[in-house]
Amino acid sequence: MQNLTPIELAEWLADEVREQPVLLDVREAWEFQAGHIDGSLTMPMNTIPDRLSELDAQQPIICICHHGVRSMQVALFLERNGFTAIRNLTGGVHAWALQVDSTIPIY
Repeated sequence: MQNLTPIELAEWLADEVREQPVLLDVREAWEFQAGHIDGSLTMPMNTIPDRLSELDAQQPIICICHHGVRSMQVALFLERNGFTAIRNLTGGVHAWALQVDSTIPIY
């Protein structure tokens, strides 16, 4: 599992040639509703084991949470279950809001 910064993710998302990742937001529904990165898939952390079949183990997946701790746990879980292109967003949505998209509320 690798980490990437909000700036690195923003550059990746802006690169039309590069395969686009699944933005897997593992926060609770109320957190997602408060603000999220456009195009994110909401899948709260506690639902991941039951929803693995909804994810492609070969597709790049960026795990996202509030500050990067829960998403790191999910990323490690996905790797243990055969997912090969997993990254964790360092600093989570909070860092994204500070560094990339100030329209996302900080909570």
